[in-house]
Amino acid sequence: MKNTLLITPLLLFVPAVFSQIVPQLSTDDPVAIVGGQPIPEEELLQVLGPQMLQLRNQEYEVKSKALESLIRHRVVEIEAERRNISPDDLIKQEVDSKVADPTDGEVEAYFLGQNRSGVLLEEVKEQYRNALKQLKLVKARQAYADSLRAKTEVSILLDTPSIDVPYDEARVEGSLDAPVTIVEFGDFQCPFCQKTEATLKALLTKYDGRVKLAFLDFPLTEVHGQAEQAAEAARCAGEQDKFWEYHDDLFADQSKLDEVSLVARAHSLHLDEHAFRSCLASGKFKQDIQANRDEGIKIGVTGTPAYFINGVFLSGALPQAEFEKVIDHELVGHVATARQP
Repeated sequence: MKNTLLITPLLLFVPAVFSQIVPQLSTDDPVAIVGGQPIPEEELLQVLGPQMLQLRNQEYEVKSKALESLIRHRVVEIEAERRNISPDDLIKQEVDSKVADPTDGEVEAYFLGQNRSGVLLEEVKEQYRNALKQLKLVKARQAYADSLRAKTEVSILLDTPSIDVPYDEARVEGSLDAPVTIVEFGDFQCPFCQKTEATLKALLTKYDGRVKLAFLDFPLTEVHGQAEQAAEAARCAGEQDKFWEYHDDLFADQSKLDEVSLVARAHSLHLDEHAFRSCLASGKFKQDIQANRDEGIKIGVTGTPAYFINGVFLSGALPQAEFEKVIDHELVGHVATARQP
């Protein structure tokens, strides 16, 4: 069978993904004019709602994969220039010549892994041998390029997609001047929100003065019947400057979120119980809580917990390392910006 995959050794570093990249959307120009009335792109983006976040993340993933391939290509070019040979010759010399042809046993195992019924191995053996050889070449070339990259200074400047998320400064834990803001959309009855509380506390301690946490309400009323009233109770505690104490108390024990228990929590935190009861009965924060939820839905939040770290989206009860990866990237960017004249 003729080998059509190996056009040039370096082409296997670069996937054909550029045509899939979603273009950056702008809100400057109208996207349609109906009866003389323009429909601005901003209105279109609002209709897209949660899909926009998905599109931006897809764009970033495609770009990231393409960038990784370009970096492999570039480090090979640098090494080839250093040795005064062509990149193709370098790959042939350092990689291709060292990749052995697949054995009959490897071909058989590969064939069986494809699970193609009605096809005999002997009919496709050489076809599969060539395909397996190409897979081995791709893997070896990538490994070689990665070994060169480890010895080369590489800085990734591609920014992750971010969204500007407004928050209430009255419900911020940590220094308001901190350069990194974690905005959490949370639900006081959500077990996964509770699970991440320890992680958030650890992050605020580790990055003291550099990271702050803002809380926005996203009660999943369809599945958590007591979440909305718990959010109202926390807001009422906030009127007495004890939002975070009440917030922590709610997450410490999610089994008691009925109204009697909410009032008992206020009593244990030495709140003015009469004022708290009056606030809770008034329903004065229902509209604000719904506004938080509407804002979350608008930017793509579909469940809790959901986090935006300087606008970069993270979803679910993730390990602390996942938060730190984004935080460290944002802090590096902050230092670089601060150093600019």
